[in-house]
Amino acid sequence: MTNEFLVFDHVTKRFGALTAVNDVSLAISKGEFFSLLGPSGCGKTTLLRMLGGFERPDSGRIYLEGRDITDLPPNQRRIHTVFQNYALFPTMTIWDNIAFSLRLAKSSKAEVEEKVDAMLEMIQMSEHAWKYPGQLSGGQKQRVAIARALVDRPQVLLLDEPLAALDLKLRQHMLLELDTIHDQVGITFLYVTHDQGEAMSLSDRIAVINRGCIEQLDVPAKIYEAPASRFVASFIGDTNFISGEIVSVEGDYCTIQPDGFPAIRAFNDKNLKVGQMVDLSIRPEKIRVTTNPPSPEQGASINVFPAVVKDIVYQGVYTKFWLMASGRQIATIQPHSRFLLDQETLTWNEHAFVWWHPDDGYMVEVESK
Repeated sequence: MTNEFLVFDHVTKRFGALTAVNDVSLAISKGEFFSLLGPSGCGKTTLLRMLGGFERPDSGRIYLEGRDITDLPPNQRRIHTVFQNYALFPTMTIWDNIAFSLRLAKSSKAEVEEKVDAMLEMIQMSEHAWKYPGQLSGGQKQRVAIARALVDRPQVLLLDEPLAALDLKLRQHMLLELDTIHDQVGITFLYVTHDQGEAMSLSDRIAVINRGCIEQLDVPAKIYEAPASRFVASFIGDTNFISGEIVSVEGDYCTIQPDGFPAIRAFNDKNLKVGQMVDLSIRPEKIRVTTNPPSPEQGASINVFPAVVKDIVYQGVYTKFWLMASGRQIATIQPHSRFLLDQETLTWNEHAFVWWHPDDGYMVEVESK
């Protein structure tokens, strides 16, 4: 496994009776923007801390460019961390904060000046060089923390929930900043977050972590459109789950019979057989809703179900609807493109029809009956 840039090889970490990381194997490419995504307590920060040298695995090894770094202390690893709270020195200027590691390494004055000035230019804060952290906004502090971590060109930059303390607008802006900085420096970024939007926006690949294990490792689009488990499907975005038994298979498609719900036609991507049980995930944006029965010309000859509107939430870019169909709640969204000229508007308790194409459902788990 040592031919990969960064490798976790069957790594396990326990804290007493709690297994925080359970036999994780993971390979990351040089220059990749890689995210560890999962809920609080899933083990993602423990993985980060083991890579940084702040925790030691109970079993397994960690390799960086073919070198076993498992037992190296943090100061002997060319790995730097950007923390959520920035960890800037309050009594030092911005220039001195960025220069700190270079001075610690006894770099020449000329080298320090050249590298610090280049970092300040990269983060567009040259005019703030002689200010102190207390004089900066949250976004500016975050940029300084990133510049300080990058100034001596580490092999890997670790980012532990770096945007969690920022408000929504600033967080969205910093996502673009981070993406640009990564493109400029070309260093491997390992990003830890519980925010699916951040991970989906930034990452080349994502490892979805749950209870210390990797549930799925893939590119963002594949994780969203083809989730490997029920957990991944529910954690990444919203979805509708319908469980049932496969009662017939015809070519690439099958018919699923849920309990208390009409039969559903679905693409049989798992090549399942009659009698097997399955969980089907249908994303809200895949489900269409109309007040009149949809026609075959609209592509709606199957998977059409009468429903009643139970809740409506306007969210600007789209409106989200919750409908009851045969006693089951179905969520769907209606995007807005032109104000007052969008498709028909639904109201509370209105009778309608929900429908989706058989290709738009995805089988996320197979259970034995």
